Amino acid sequence: MGSSLCLFSLNNCHLYMILLIFLMKKENVGATNSSDSNLKSSYDFGKNFLGLDKCNVCIGTSACKKFLKEEIRFQNWLAPHLQLPSADLQNYSGNYTDDGESWRPVEISRLSSKIQHELADRRICNFFLKRKTCSIEGMLRRTERFQKWMAAKRLTPDLVQGLPVQFLRCPSQRLLDRIIRRYAEVFDAGSVYMTHLTDRDKLRLLYTLSVNVHPIVLQIFPGAEGWPFPKYLGSCGRLFVSTSTQPLTSFNGSAPDIAADLAYQLVQIIHYLSNNDFNYFFYFTHIDGGTFGTVSDGRLFIRDTSKLGIIDMQQGETNNDRKNEQTDIFSCLSSECPPIFPSCSNVSESQNLILVCKALLPYLISGTFPHSTQQKIDNYLSICSDNLLSDLEARKIINELLQILSPWRTCDARFAYRYPDCKYNNH
Repeated sequence: MGSSLCLFSLNNCHLYMILLIFLMKKENVGATNSSDSNLKSSYDFGKNFLGLDKCNVCIGTSACKKFLKEEIRFQNWLAPHLQLPSADLQNYSGNYTDDGESWRPVEISRLSSKIQHELADRRICNFFLKRKTCSIEGMLRRTERFQKWMAAKRLTPDLVQGLPVQFLRCPSQRLLDRIIRRYAEVFDAGSVYMTHLTDRDKLRLLYTLSVNVHPIVLQIFPGAEGWPFPKYLGSCGRLFVSTSTQPLTSFNGSAPDIAADLAYQLVQIIHYLSNNDFNYFFYFTHIDGGTFGTVSDGRLFIRDTSKLGIIDMQQGETNNDRKNEQTDIFSCLSSECPPIFPSCSNVSESQNLILVCKALLPYLISGTFPHSTQQKIDNYLSICSDNLLSDLEARKIINELLQILSPWRTCDARFAYRYPDCKYNNH
């Protein structure tokens, strides 16, 4: 058609070409709008992905506005053509902003894997109705335990009896008061009494304590007090956000100054867990390559507290070491029933050092230093990995390792968490 128009009139040809260009531009604009629409839809979390469809059987909602305003993003969102990551992961790398311009890395985590959450949800329905699906919240609200929580004015040891998390195996009233006073998913915290918690708040707290206490530990033991835990930044549904950490195992085989700095911090943390001004003794039941990690300034933190227990040294001899605890559905949300409860009285101070000497230090500092220094380190590592290590021997080895490692810690900007202070202090 275009060629025949041009044969009859040059003006007709010119008008035709203008019309053709206009139509092509309009088509491209439509394609762009469609692309923008697709991009916007890829930013739509949805209630299912966040776990909001299961609230109030979730962690909380304090970070939901951040998520929905795109002030918390998964890391691949910075490349707009990428879609949301798989919902099957338990941890995601993300970015967080307070002003929309400067972004900092964060970790977005689930209490447990999606499969474990689904198994727990099905277990609840099967426990009460022998069905695969039901109102998860409705079932848990009817339980005897939650009815006691609703009537209680204060969180007491009997209300957490039988929960499967190690952190509440030997609870003191002081620890439970700390949980209520510092629970970050409510507006009016500060009181040891639960009067400022709604029934919804109590269910969320109980659910979190029954599945994975990690976000609660980050809330009640903040870094501002000197605790070696990442910062808690909020939650939405069954996802919670904390400062980003790089696993300690990624530094295996590092140069001597880096290995020495990390090993020094690791041994210091182990010492602090049993010797702090707050009289809390933290102990590990398991340690692996993901237990510890560093933040951007080089500081070492405990990035996974799910296998961490606590004993309140201020209350003296524990009377909470219960032999036969009554269990219920809340005892079965993160483990098979009945859960296994190791005795509090069998926990020793040397336990943490033994686990670290077996699982982490050999890979971090073996074969790293000159022969004479390495020989001393290897000798202590062989001793401290012995299950029969006494508390006194553990303290001596900690002091010896700190003295050996200290001279190898260089003072420069790579270790931002102690620079430039280390220029003027004994580092």
